[in-house]
Amino acid sequence: MDNAGNLLEVKHLTKAFSIGGVFRKRELVAVDDVSFNIPTGKPTILTLAGESGSGKTTTARLILGFIKPTSGEVIYRGKSIWKMNRKEWKRYRKEVQAVFQDPYGAFNPVYKVDRVLTTPIKKFSLASSEKETHELVSKALEVVGLRPEEILGKYPHQLSGGQRQRIMLAKTFMLNPRITLADEPVSMIDASLRAGVLNVMLNLKKDWGLSFIYITHDLSTARYISDDIIIMYRGGVMEEGPFNMVIDEALHPYVQLLTKSVPVPDPEHRWKDQIKLPRTELSSQSKLVKGCKFYDRCPKRMERCTKERPGLANVGGNHRVACHLY
Repeated sequence: MDNAGNLLEVKHLTKAFSIGGVFRKRELVAVDDVSFNIPTGKPTILTLAGESGSGKTTTARLILGFIKPTSGEVIYRGKSIWKMNRKEWKRYRKEVQAVFQDPYGAFNPVYKVDRVLTTPIKKFSLASSEKETHELVSKALEVVGLRPEEILGKYPHQLSGGQRQRIMLAKTFMLNPRITLADEPVSMIDASLRAGVLNVMLNLKKDWGLSFIYITHDLSTARYISDDIIIMYRGGVMEEGPFNMVIDEALHPYVQLLTKSVPVPDPEHRWKDQIKLPRTELSSQSKLVKGCKFYDRCPKRMERCTKERPGLANVGGNHRVACHLY
């Protein structure tokens, strides 16, 4: 049974890494008390957004089980992924898939692209004959907008970045997953091809009930496909909720600055002011920092912000912000 209507629950997830030498060792908190849910029966695209170093990719690696958390849990279908037996873990690896940033590195240039699609079929025993395998591969390619006769038999270098990324989505589709983590899936392909890949994701959500955790630093692509968004900064959640509320009605000073930095495709709306933030000497990902992670760079900081870490306050409509102003 799914727990409380949630397919996936991320609960107070924290990951700290030890850095430095023997005599100057300290902890870097890459993910700091992050929580969110993916509901059952309601396909959702949840975006984790933030600049480099915000902790979004580490969060994805924790969810996929690539690394273990310092504290907190990842719960799937009501059970912690670290307490699953072999059968449950195999099911989890099948139902929670990933598409990564580099559409080139996912392919071995020595082999034809067919191998990327047939390998998971063999691993999870999805077909009982070569004919059935070919039918499954062909259907998956067609679902993501590719013609099998133009793809199969080709080597990776003969295909565009957009085609390769669609192949990775086809591979995901074949396994009939419930959730796919898409980590910057369009950042390394031509701008002209990005909308095509994003449309495939939207179609997989609408027509096949697939939920996505979309990881990006690009709020423009996030606007195109997101239902909800979580804005991260130095491992922590600054603001979260329905996309339009968080981005169009941003409350946290960091999120306000972030949204102002997104270019608007209108020559009548030109940037007039250059956004400048002071540099901090003490990393806000260090456990030495007790207050707000954004304090040293915040234009609205208060004395209270140095001493007390703000929790997420609900300001209405599932819109939450971690700021003492609210």
